[in-house]
Amino acid sequence: MNYFQLFGLEAEFNIDLTKLSTLYQTLQKQVHPDRYAHGSNQEQMLAVKKSTLINDAYQTLKKPLERAQYLLALRGVEMPSEQASFGDVSFLMRQMELREMLDDVKQADDVDAAVQAAAEALDSEYQQLFNQVQVQLAENTPESNNLACENVRKLKFYQKLNIELDKLEEQLLAD
Repeated sequence: MNYFQLFGLEAEFNIDLTKLSTLYQTLQKQVHPDRYAHGSNQEQMLAVKKSTLINDAYQTLKKPLERAQYLLALRGVEMPSEQASFGDVSFLMRQMELREMLDDVKQADDVDAAVQAAAEALDSEYQQLFNQVQVQLAENTPESNNLACENVRKLKFYQKLNIELDKLEEQLLAD
């Protein structure tokens, strides 16, 4: 049983997160280990395993990039390792430009404005790629799934850059 089936959901990228949360709480109540406190060791162990499975499934499905990766895996598309290189030279060049932009934030006269500009650039580009992934996953063809796989990898770079920007902002504002 896959994670979507566990929650009674269609194996699609776009899911109702409120419904997912409600289903999660319902399932967790049914298998919570405390309900089996007076049961046999085997029943207690089974309850812990089921609870862990439900929690893992929920954590995966509630996060868009993890959900996309999981959906692609169900479709037989394996994500390359994070160390695998990209063939998209323009993307690599853009990543270099974005890293330079983050370095420029450190030297900016108006740190707040520089951080804001960097955040807007990262968010805009992330959202464009995210929208492409949604369309590609909805198409569900071998070609669109492979494109979605590459774009999910790219989105992970944007996530890392956003984390770096957040850390940089904290560091600069603390000084």
